[in-house]
Amino acid sequence: MQHDAAHRRSLTADLVAERGFVRVVELSESFGVTPVTARADLDALERAGLVRRVHGGAVPAGAGAAEARPEREPSFEEALAASVVPKQLIGERAAALVRSGQSVILDVGTTTLQVARALRARDDLDDLTIFTNGLSIALELEPEIPRFTVVVTGGTLRPRQHSLVHPLAGSVLDEVHVDLAVIGCNGVDPRLGVTNANLPEASVKALMLQRAARAVVVADASKLGEVHLGRIAPVDAFDALVTDAAAPGVLIGELRDAGLDVLVARAADRP
Repeated sequence: MQHDAAHRRSLTADLVAERGFVRVVELSESFGVTPVTARADLDALERAGLVRRVHGGAVPAGAGAAEARPEREPSFEEALAASVVPKQLIGERAAALVRSGQSVILDVGTTTLQVARALRARDDLDDLTIFTNGLSIALELEPEIPRFTVVVTGGTLRPRQHSLVHPLAGSVLDEVHVDLAVIGCNGVDPRLGVTNANLPEASVKALMLQRAARAVVVADASKLGEVHLGRIAPVDAFDALVTDAAAPGVLIGELRDAGLDVLVARAADRP
């Protein structure tokens, strides 16, 4: 399994560079290996000069012990400016799955914001109840009250994404069971599943998945094949992925082979 180990270590090095610090336990859970294997991977990367081992995990090589962890995650506004048209198409395709009278969870994110906008544009919809942990999404949907009932989950505010996370983010979600959850992410990989760059957000996303009769993950083509630190669930835990036409055919095939229905949003499908 030498190739698998090399691939895993390459992903580990990328995660350390991206996040500034990763823990052994997080790598163990993300890659489905034992803590012993995760430590061995970090030791190998340290010998190669790619990371520096610290208590409980690793930091980038050359990072000082007192250095602050770099914030590599793009802000909500930065992400909103990227892949605008593909995200709009994905939003419209995902919104088409919703019917009047249903209850829906809309996760935080710029792609799910496009789902919210597409729902607003559908004048055939009525009596929707929408739960969200995204303040931007709640504000987007506010003009549709009382046609839509909008429920904000509560929790601790993450300013960078305007999202609500633990503690208390689950207090509302624990009490509901919805028809459909639309969940955003930073990566969708056939083998390592659906992942997110931020661990607190990944935890809330996993809870959303549990509280829905059906769950759809939305991700533009740039996120396919990507792996991030916080694992949300394996791909077959979702009913479908909605992505755009730039998604590589090989990856779509691998995701379908892994048990995920892939819906490709195309401009030609617009009414």
